[in-house]
Amino acid sequence: MNDSTTNFVTIVEQTVVGMGFEFVDLEHLPRGMIRVTIDSADGVGVDDCERVSNQLTHVFTVENIDYERLEVSSPGVERPLKRLKDWERFIGSLAHVELFAPLMAEGFPEAGRRKLDGRIQGVRGEGAEAVIDFLFTDEKPAKTPAQAARERIAQKRGKKLATVEPVAVSFPIADVDRAHLIAELNFKGK
Repeated sequence: MNDSTTNFVTIVEQTVVGMGFEFVDLEHLPRGMIRVTIDSADGVGVDDCERVSNQLTHVFTVENIDYERLEVSSPGVERPLKRLKDWERFIGSLAHVELFAPLMAEGFPEAGRRKLDGRIQGVRGEGAEAVIDFLFTDEKPAKTPAQAARERIAQKRGKKLATVEPVAVSFPIADVDRAHLIAELNFKGK
């Protein structure tokens, strides 16, 4: 990252944090579009995105930053896990992780696994040396009522559903290519 890009990210991050939100991500997209993702412990609404967008528009004008379009949004239910504090905040949550190289562990195939679905168990260490403790369960995202019904019918007909034994693994945060939360939606209305 060059100095001007680092300076730009710092300007955006300071503006977002100064408005009381958490800075999640900044993307430069084709055709001059800038996407800023924000979050808050209380959630982010449309009005919040509008306030941040208006403030960033003013900041970009003052700083003479060239862009075509600006989009400010929440991270959504499948929030990316980019920083160590994200992993710490969502301990116990269901997550999808993709590693740069396959992880070898007892219970995995001989070639290892590069993509893991499971629960964040904890974080040890700090900075680039931090290690994520993860329970690989191969849990899938919440089912819609129709998917759950099809699964019950398959079980009644005697079809066995594949299950995986949970495997506790650890990996350095530096080995994570990308990761995001997996939505745990409740369609029962409770």
